[in-house]
Amino acid sequence: MPTNQGDRPLPVPINELPLRGRAVSSGVIDAVTILPLSSGPEFSAIVTDREFHRMPGDGGSHRLRLVWLGRRRVPGIDVGTRLRVEGMVSLRGGLPTMFNPRYEIIGTQEG
Repeated sequence: MPTNQGDRPLPVPINELPLRGRAVSSGVIDAVTILPLSSGPEFSAIVTDREFHRMPGDGGSHRLRLVWLGRRRVPGIDVGTRLRVEGMVSLRGGLPTMFNPRYEIIGTQEG
């Protein structure tokens, strides 16, 4: 895996993530799902690395599902939040998915 100055792995574009294995990626939260109290605690979000991801013919290849098991909410994870994630990738429901990923919220510089 290529590294940058801090020996941290460079993010991989979502459409180039492996079907299985550890990976680092980044993008913007496009959607969050909060389950009702009657179901088990789980919080999920969809990350995209395309600003205009809803393009015909894209097939969702620029979408990554993040799932936090045992949590109903993850502080700072809201639609529009830019973040870097690291974890094990598996294919679930046709989307690459990371369960309980490590994440870093990436702030934007004020002009």
